[in-house]
Amino acid sequence: MTTDDSDTAAIRAVIAAQFKSLAWSPGQPADWDAFRATFFPDTTLIPAARPARRQSVAQFIARMQQLEADGTLTHFHETMLGATIHVYGNVAVALAGCEMLENETAVTRDVSAFLFVKDGGVWRITAMAWDLETRERPISGELGALKP
Repeated sequence: MTTDDSDTAAIRAVIAAQFKSLAWSPGQPADWDAFRATFFPDTTLIPAARPARRQSVAQFIARMQQLEADGTLTHFHETMLGATIHVYGNVAVALAGCEMLENETAVTRDVSAFLFVKDGGVWRITAMAWDLETRERPISGELGALKP
């Protein structure tokens, strides 16, 4: 593995941009173009729900837009807590802790696992899966300690 600080910083920036773009409130829409730009074409997303089921980026966006449109999720904001990143040449893996604020009241946290590929000098997400934090499975260390 390499420890190229510029690659690590670039990957951290992609993760932060992906989380930041996936935010909305009444009158402030999500930046879906910025969200899409963080992904390689035909990226696989696997949400925390079980049984595990693959989604495309387009399917994920459509689901989130429907939750917003029907009033289920009027406000959504994600914050990256911390990340561990390992780079080898033009491939990388990362785990990132995230805190989500839904409808200005519900706070949940998760860990996302990313597979990255560097193509044309640009790091993009080629696969992503995540799982929610629980009391039995708290987020700790570099990914963000469980809040009391």
